[in-house]
Parts: sequence; structure tokens; C-alpha cells
Amino acid sequence: MPPAETPLNQHSLQALELWLQQLGAQRLEDDPCGWLWKEQGWMAEIRLQQTDLAVIWSPKEAPRPCVFPYGLSRADVEAALRLGP
Repeated sequence: MPPAETPLNQHSLQALELWLQQLGAQRLEDDPCGWLWKEQGWMAEIRLQQTDLAVIWSPKEAPRPCVFPYGLSRADVEAALRLGP
């Protein structure tokens, strides 16, 4: 896997999938581009889209969407994801 400072657009699809697995996300059975990541107090649906990584957090309140351009580093996106909604 490339260094964490590498932008997501410089990762292979396999590297992105491995990264999501390492975060604890699980691929959705009915959608090869969708992943579900559950943490205490919230869960996130992560979608590997063509131009960006989309996230919809589902806390107890209303869902909160967010989009991360693939030009951001993996470290920056991971830090933002770990903060949750």
C-alpha cells in the first residue's frame, strides 16, 4: 500500500479496498462500490465513486453526507472519517 500521505487517486482499487477493510469496513453484498463501517454511536456508508469518496454517516439524528475528493491524502481522509459525524 502507498504511504498514508499519498493522495487516494494514486492508490489502486485493491489498495483502497484493503484500506477500507483495515478500517473495519465491510463491503455491501449488493453493491461492489459500497462499504459499511460501524463504530460505537454511529455507522457510515462509504461509496467509492468515480470522482470522489462519498460518506453518509448515520448517527441517531439525521444522516449526514460528506464527499472527499480523491486528491486528498489517505491520512487526511482517514483522520476525517475517524472523527465521525
